[in-house]
Amino acid sequence: MARADNPPPTPPAGPGRRRVLTASLGALAALGATTLPAAATPRTPTASRAAAAITGAKIRNLTGPAETGPFAAPWTDLGIPARCPDGTMLFVCGDTFDGGGVGGPDWRAPVGLRAHDPALGSLTIDGSVGGAHAVGLVPEGHTGGTTAIPSDVFTVGGSMYMHLMRGVIYQTDHSGFWRSDDNGETWQYLCQWPGDQYGGQFQQKTYAVADDGHCYVLSTVFNRGVDSDLLLHRVHQDQLGVPAAYEPWGYAGGAWAWGNAPTTISPRRKWGEICFRAMGGKYAFTWLNMDALSMRAQVFALPTSDLFATPEQTVIVPTTPGNEAGNAVASPYGGFIIPGSTFDDFHLAVSQWFDDQNYRVMQYRIDGLAA
Repeated sequence: MARADNPPPTPPAGPGRRRVLTASLGALAALGATTLPAAATPRTPTASRAAAAITGAKIRNLTGPAETGPFAAPWTDLGIPARCPDGTMLFVCGDTFDGGGVGGPDWRAPVGLRAHDPALGSLTIDGSVGGAHAVGLVPEGHTGGTTAIPSDVFTVGGSMYMHLMRGVIYQTDHSGFWRSDDNGETWQYLCQWPGDQYGGQFQQKTYAVADDGHCYVLSTVFNRGVDSDLLLHRVHQDQLGVPAAYEPWGYAGGAWAWGNAPTTISPRRKWGEICFRAMGGKYAFTWLNMDALSMRAQVFALPTSDLFATPEQTVIVPTTPGNEAGNAVASPYGGFIIPGSTFDDFHLAVSQWFDDQNYRVMQYRIDGLAA
């Protein structure tokens, strides 16, 4: 069973989750039309430079009735992968249903699905937190249609950390932060941030674990229909659960510096899911781009690199059901870097959802990424 020390309050009720899910089927347009104030932008975005041709291929379904039905999780999504301290791979998934498909009974979020062999060539989910019935990792009763959507999970030393966005989907009441010291089996509540911090642009977070003792944190609004800045913070790895320890990167007085008010480090856009990782002596950033729909990647030397000028490389392109081939995916979202990836052998956990029976996580290999 999951546990919580001083668990966060249940967010206020909103429209039913089933209604929100149904309204979203077959589309990746977000709900809501809030306009955020534009941040000061000291740099003008430049056009993305052409990169080498990128190809890709689906390796396998990671979830689905055949793959994860034995763990009462036949319909689930996101599957954010993290290498556990014991060497297994944990996939933290979002809204999960047992019978009937999306919107069916036994709704849980988040859940943890486990691959005991983390090798990219043979990655198969063969267990779950909860055994034959994947349990919700945190106390989340879905009162009034609320849920707890994971935006990241990662490991520092012997501990794992999980960031959740709580509320009705695209109406984040607050984001919460949790730690596990037993490979994701149980989770302890650490802290939370209000949903309106930085105009909502601290709702969705992703963490790159660096060799310098910091984690570097990128954040956006969690609403695919709203333009958002991309903000950067850093925090010492021994203070991850201390909100006051998160130091922003910003532009003031003609210079960029830590401790300035946070300033967008990338062109404002409608962001889907985001993933930031330190790998191969560099940093990789992937995201779901909403206009035009695609998954994109940037590779850069430092967390503070100029992302206005860094080439954007398209790694997944959209298509329609029945016409999938190569790196073309029907109704794609997610796109989280799978641990063990290199720039020459780059793997993503890609979600798909185009009707109530086609809702899954898949493994894709991307070739030709310019590092």
